[in-house]
Amino acid sequence: MKQLLYRLPKPFQLTLLAVLLAVGAHAQEKLPVIAPYNYLNLREAYMDSLNVHTAVRPLLHEDTSAMYTRPDTTKRSWIYRKLFREHLFEFRTQDYNVFVDFLPDFQVGKSRIGSKTTWLNTRGASVKGNIGKNFYFETTFFENQGVFPYYLDSFMRKMSVVPGQGSYKLYQDGKGFDYSNVSALLAYTPNKYLSMAAGYGQNFIGDGHRSLLLSDNQYSYPYLKLTGTLGKFQYTAIWAQFMDRYALDFGQAYHDIGYPKKWGVFHYLDWNVSKKLSIGVFDAVIWPDADSSGRKRGFDWSYMNPIIFLRPAEFSEGSSDNAVLGANAKFKLATKTTMYGQLVLDEFKLKEMVSGKGWWANKWGVQLGIKSYDVFRVKGLDVQGEFNTVRPYTYSYRNTATNYAHYNQSLAHPLGANFRELLGIASYRLKRWYVRGELMWSQYGIDPDSKTNYGQNIYKPYLTYVNVYGNHIAQGIKTDLLYGQGVVAYVLNPKNNLRVEMSVTGRSEKNNVFMSRDLIFNIGLRSSFRQFAYDF
Repeated sequence: MKQLLYRLPKPFQLTLLAVLLAVGAHAQEKLPVIAPYNYLNLREAYMDSLNVHTAVRPLLHEDTSAMYTRPDTTKRSWIYRKLFREHLFEFRTQDYNVFVDFLPDFQVGKSRIGSKTTWLNTRGASVKGNIGKNFYFETTFFENQGVFPYYLDSFMRKMSVVPGQGSYKLYQDGKGFDYSNVSALLAYTPNKYLSMAAGYGQNFIGDGHRSLLLSDNQYSYPYLKLTGTLGKFQYTAIWAQFMDRYALDFGQAYHDIGYPKKWGVFHYLDWNVSKKLSIGVFDAVIWPDADSSGRKRGFDWSYMNPIIFLRPAEFSEGSSDNAVLGANAKFKLATKTTMYGQLVLDEFKLKEMVSGKGWWANKWGVQLGIKSYDVFRVKGLDVQGEFNTVRPYTYSYRNTATNYAHYNQSLAHPLGANFRELLGIASYRLKRWYVRGELMWSQYGIDPDSKTNYGQNIYKPYLTYVNVYGNHIAQGIKTDLLYGQGVVAYVLNPKNNLRVEMSVTGRSEKNNVFMSRDLIFNIGLRSSFRQFAYDF
């Protein structure tokens, strides 16, 4: 915990220390505790009749499963209880809880391309708990070695990052990858009006499978988050520090202090207009840690005010920071069915947009989706459909030090920009059985060479656009991607999501230049509630 504190930037350290000092006053309060939803029980929030605020994740809720209870008098062996019912170590009292788990992820599979044997050997551990009902903490660590399917292997070697899990070292004569990743969260909720969190992880803003505003598909980063709730309004402010690995040759250190940094601030105001309708507005600014001459800028205190309007502040600084605006909305068609959508505006002119001439700087994206639980009155059967599209050059900027990305991955959609996407997801749970299917089609335009920029690669400067007018979605080498996956799992222990899992993944990517088709089988013993965005 001490190392985590020193790792955070100074503005985050000061706020975190204030939070820790305030915890003592509440340590004797009774449980239940405040803890984050995991993706398996997030559905409860969407079916809540009070229409809770669901767009900002991790979403904190009152966790009754951590309450102090009398020991189970049924005679069970220690091995049985730890495998099927309990955390590896549990320390439960009236005033605090601590849970410790070993989190394995052992997989072996076969990839059709090259008849390649794939495998993953992950040993992880988590420690989480609470002090009183207001203070929650969690930290996880994973050590990994693996050999991946062709499309993931190619992405990792090109971008020098394991999707969502950071950098790596080559393993087994360059055939595999060796990497580790860590996350942490400290959350303090003194009352129903205020929540404070400091973490090393990801955030997500939206109600869909993807987010065009702020997604969680990239590697962990340090952040500070304040959330205020008053009546039907909830306001969230996030300050974060990111890494610009793309600015230098991969693997090269920057004056022995790590990779170049950049900063981001995000504001999101959510209004529950009624029990059916919620509307939220979003703004964000990304700025470099140093200017083009190398002069240190660091954290800009002009953005520290949590209720400031970022666009006027960015303009008044006379800076060239990257500002992004957006909106998120959801509407309950029924108790268990919700429509949702997003709009992101990176840069645009209304005159150019309505002219229909395809001006290069009309940079925007749209999402529209629907999710429904207990479909056809079948308990545990959930479905979701979603459409996403983003114009060319969205999220890119003049340089990588200010683009909308972290650690060589987008802060929004994993496909970057210049694409359209349609996906469907269905899942079913019956007792401890879990079945999930996903089908995704996308169309995007890629560049014919490293110098040409049709707007899909957000790491290329937008000033290298090909045409001033006539730009359209999927311009360039039009590429079609079809991705499908089926998963069957039996959950051994719901406390840490330990499960035996089998999956089949099909992926086809083709255009006029190349075609790639793969079929991947996997089986393994898996744990944790992590989700990785490998569906690209």
